[in-house]
Amino acid sequence: MSRNALIGVFVIILIIVGAVSFYAGTLYAAGKATSTPTAAIKTATPTTWTPPQTIHAAWIYVGPVGDFGWSYMHDLGRRIVADLYKDWLKTTSLESISASQLGQTIDTLVSEGYNVIFTTSFEFMDGTILAAKKYPNVMFFHCSGYKRAHNVGTYFADLYQVYYLDGLIAGALTKTNNIGYVAAYLTPEVVRHINAFAIGAHEVASQLGKNIKVHVIEIGAWFAPSKARNAAETLWKNYDVDVLAYTEDSTAILQLGEQLTKDYEAGKADHPLYVFSHYSPGWIYGKDAVVSGQIVHWEVIYADILAKIKAGIYTPYNLEHVDYWYLLNSGAVDFGCWIFPNGTVMHINPKFVNILKHTIVTDKLTGKKMSVYQLVMERYEMFKNAPMLTPLELTDLTHKYMTKVNITIDNKTIFIGTPFDPFTGPLHGYTIKDHKPVTIQAGVRLGHDQLWSMNWFVDWVVYHS
Repeated sequence: MSRNALIGVFVIILIIVGAVSFYAGTLYAAGKATSTPTAAIKTATPTTWTPPQTIHAAWIYVGPVGDFGWSYMHDLGRRIVADLYKDWLKTTSLESISASQLGQTIDTLVSEGYNVIFTTSFEFMDGTILAAKKYPNVMFFHCSGYKRAHNVGTYFADLYQVYYLDGLIAGALTKTNNIGYVAAYLTPEVVRHINAFAIGAHEVASQLGKNIKVHVIEIGAWFAPSKARNAAETLWKNYDVDVLAYTEDSTAILQLGEQLTKDYEAGKADHPLYVFSHYSPGWIYGKDAVVSGQIVHWEVIYADILAKIKAGIYTPYNLEHVDYWYLLNSGAVDFGCWIFPNGTVMHINPKFVNILKHTIVTDKLTGKKMSVYQLVMERYEMFKNAPMLTPLELTDLTHKYMTKVNITIDNKTIFIGTPFDPFTGPLHGYTIKDHKPVTIQAGVRLGHDQLWSMNWFVDWVVYHS
């Protein structure tokens, strides 16, 4: 063989070796932790990591577990999976942890051997990412955030569909045409819930000749019973609000609603305060005032995450695209205000069913005339019966397909999403910070990214403070 031919063969071999090395490096890099461990830290690799014999999982809460709201329902989810998987799962929880305490709290948990840590508040997001870099072999799951890493996944059970259903009812019940909302903070999550509630209320109220406003007061705390009660009372007294929803983790607003509604029924007040319970089934705290509400089942998400860790599907090296965004179809959230001992749900307080059954509107989706009660339950079943959405709700790679309604195969319609979504144009609003106009064109359905960055209100929402 000539010298030139030998050189040519050698160059080809180098190209092949280089290509193999490049793709091997790419595959390995996709599974590595985001931080580079120091020599003192022994780090497993994707080829050597195996699920622990016993998973030690810890939950960190921003509020007290006795709040009957956010932290209470997270801890209920923890206790359910702890019992379900008790042969291989050990759990603990810490309550009322501030963002400034998060790092030290995680240090302590890791030193005690916890290898899966759930950080359950939006303000824990950046601290979780910092801790994940420090502990690349520990798996972190952050609730309600959007930042991920190789050992940090995110998750959320979203209630916007349920708030929309609550809004349909609110639009039928209000007599003052003033509806209220007490907001903890105006995060994108809370803003989309306020808008969904307002959209539902407007859909029904406008057909009944009601020119409604949804009045919002922000209290600057997730758990603040006194502030929540004061804000709700202000809305009732100063703005004639007679129906109200909220995002706050105590029972204060439910109890206030019960008091004011009883006063109204006794002739001591000129309007009631009907309320929708939040996160927990709150009918027990206001049997005369609680209309319906939102119920969350965090155990649905926790059971899935922990089973996949135990099966070796989730590792500290492949969580960068894990992003649960579970809706009504997933079972992680439900519409209602009470759960009976046999597991059935009180979707709407029986006290209010009759008036809803005798209030007639037109379903804008089908053009059929029906009662508000029927409209609410048909929308509920529509949202609930969307099983193809569930696999799309598990990763940030697939959320973009959730707005697709159906696919036609062999002249048959295969439904992917729901035929209707409240965040479908035409919608008009304004940005919260600088009041710039916002327009969503007719037929445009907002997807995950637009909803998760929502910073605007629909026109009939009035933000007071």
